[in-house]
Amino acid sequence: MSQIELILLERVAHLGQMGDVVRVKPGYARNFLLPKGKALRANETNRKRFETDRAQLEALNLKKREEAERLAERMDGLAVVIIRQAGDSGSLYGSVTSRDIAEAITVSGLTVERTQVVLPHPIKLLGLVAVQVVLHPEVTISVTVNVARSEEEAERQAKGEVIGPEHDEVEEPEVHAEEGEVVAEAEATAEVSDVSES
Repeated sequence: MSQIELILLERVAHLGQMGDVVRVKPGYARNFLLPKGKALRANETNRKRFETDRAQLEALNLKKREEAERLAERMDGLAVVIIRQAGDSGSLYGSVTSRDIAEAITVSGLTVERTQVVLPHPIKLLGLVAVQVVLHPEVTISVTVNVARSEEEAERQAKGEVIGPEHDEVEEPEVHAEEGEVVAEAEATAEVSDVSES
């Protein structure tokens, strides 16, 4: 299959820096790079246009990167809490997506689009998850997402407690070592016989 030559207008991860001439598959160029304004077709007209606008593009890129770095400083150590219903095993009824995370970050006072949140797959379990947020092609930060059933549970998770069925405090009935009987069952039987005698 043939490939298309493009001039990158900004840094693209795993592809190149601004001004690089790269060869990509037609679908990647047609569906992502060209519509998002990340590249131009590498023909003579566009090469000349890029060279004349290069200084302006680099200055604009530098300005955007500085803004992203300032925002990254404000977001350093940011943790957001997302409350969801979940079963006893810790599995969510539904999932937490990049849209949910972007909305939670926006509620905390910083504007982030869902496309900036890098989430390989939706979150489907309770707990703390580190999520990458791309503020600029050259500036990426980590945000901690605390998925819990309640605010109290979120606070416990933030302190380092592990929430889940095997870690919740459940009273186990005591087993009598000699007879192998369950003490809790024996006590329940004794209470029932006391009630029936009265």
